[in-house]
Amino acid sequence: MGPHRLQAISRSAEQAESRAGNPLGWRSALRQALHERSLLGLVAGTVLLGASLTPSLTPRPPELMGVLAGICLAMGYLAGIAVRAAYSFLGFALPQVRGGLTRLIVTACAGFAAAFFWLSIDWQNQLRTLFDLPPLGRGSVFVVVAVAIATFGLLFLIGVGCRALYRITSAWFDKRVPRRVAIVLGVAVSGLVVWALLSGVLFRFGLRLFDSSFREVDALVEPDVIAPGDPFQTGSPASLIEWDSLGRMGRQYISTGPTTADIEAVAVGADARPVRVYAGLNSAETATDRARLALAELKRVGGFDRSVLVIVAPTGTGWVDPNAIDTLEFLQGGDVASVAVQYSYLASWLSLTVEPDYGVESAKALFREVYAYWTQLPRDSRPRLYLFGLSLGALSSEQSMDLFDVIEDPIQGALWAGPPFPSPLWNSATTNREPGTPVWLPRFKDSSIVRFTSQRNNLNRAGDRWGPIRIVYLQYGSDPITFFRPDSFYRRPEWLTDPRAPDVLSSLRWVPGVTFMQTAVDLMTAAVTPTGTGHVYAAEHYLDGWVAVTDAPGWSEPAITKLRETVAEKYADPGS
Repeated sequence: MGPHRLQAISRSAEQAESRAGNPLGWRSALRQALHERSLLGLVAGTVLLGASLTPSLTPRPPELMGVLAGICLAMGYLAGIAVRAAYSFLGFALPQVRGGLTRLIVTACAGFAAAFFWLSIDWQNQLRTLFDLPPLGRGSVFVVVAVAIATFGLLFLIGVGCRALYRITSAWFDKRVPRRVAIVLGVAVSGLVVWALLSGVLFRFGLRLFDSSFREVDALVEPDVIAPGDPFQTGSPASLIEWDSLGRMGRQYISTGPTTADIEAVAVGADARPVRVYAGLNSAETATDRARLALAELKRVGGFDRSVLVIVAPTGTGWVDPNAIDTLEFLQGGDVASVAVQYSYLASWLSLTVEPDYGVESAKALFREVYAYWTQLPRDSRPRLYLFGLSLGALSSEQSMDLFDVIEDPIQGALWAGPPFPSPLWNSATTNREPGTPVWLPRFKDSSIVRFTSQRNNLNRAGDRWGPIRIVYLQYGSDPITFFRPDSFYRRPEWLTDPRAPDVLSSLRWVPGVTFMQTAVDLMTAAVTPTGTGHVYAAEHYLDGWVAVTDAPGWSEPAITKLRETVAEKYADPGS
């Protein structure tokens, strides 16, 4: 008697036992779930595994390649089991594959997977060459394989537990309601239990773990970062904001930046010292209180006496990119004041997932306080007012003001870098771009209000004119924070349409489900790419944006070119 016949007899006996009033036990359910095999699932999983090993927007380390491969193998295997279950529920049966054909299919799947594992290193190295990164060694393939097997094994065991839970619940219903109703109820109940565990227990545990870890990092005071003694700096003894309350990123922001001597060495007509104000998450209880405290500090240190004032929305961790603010301070000869308020200490990709409204609330509070005071000042002597945000800061910053509220007394402009994919204003301008312009470098209407640029300056096209408000989006085609699309699970994303961005491989192909998973993983690696790619924005590209937004009075084109070269060298990746 063959093994398939024995399994059928065992299954019939267990069903009869459950109908007789003896619910299916955990041991029996687990044993049956472990003995189940799906040849269709193996084939589907192997195909998805191979597709997952192809390159995507950003390079992946071998460990992440393995995790993604294991997840996709599990996804395909689950899909095969689901198809078989659906056929069984409808009263059909898939053709039985036995003996030599089974061994042939399993061998073919193993060979297919081995070939794609081997090729994956070459594909990653193509992408790493495009990003000017050193290639992966051939031995990295063993790391990929080991991590993929471990990931699939863990997910398989989780699946076995879920399957056993379903069998127990459906067996309990089986003696009370018709068989098909019992199956539906078993799926529903076990699905709800698993969802409750994932969202209510594991998710909360993971969030608490991240929260405590980032909190400790935020509170860390580096020994080489010393509280300022200058009374016109935030965190000094004369400051309204305590140094220890700024958080790690706030202390870094206040204690760094170009000195007066640095600015005088390269700037045209340097005649002022930059002003930086920062309120940390622990500086006050609420977002409104922190915004009011930041405004009071900004007034105390003379921020409204500068020619340019920038309201900064930091990233999720509270970080303000020095490549952005330093270049503006160089460009304006130090005659700049900037103010920022921390709203989180989680990484932007994590903050975007669990607390996206926190950043918007904080940005709105700060803009409301600063703008209300700014509008009371004489128009001919107050500073020009701008907004800046990177990553989650760009999303928060663009929602901090309502254009209808400021139309009577508008701000001068905004520079937003790496806007996350949910950004409403960015989405509107991108969706309604001029026909024929690519999604990674769109042209919006007549470019009088909103312009887009990337590694190559696209802000000074002949015939374009600026209106009263100047908004510039700086974005790279390889930035998954910007170009991740939830609907890429079932729809080809527009960034794969030719012409592609220069930092996107021409060999990339869309695979349903897999492209979504690849770019979701890319979200976690986007901020560790070389400067000028992914989600790491270069100083010289920020400079191009600031020149367009602020108009850079007093600078000739040769002087701008020289400044661009200076900041590119000064803020280049170490060792590059």
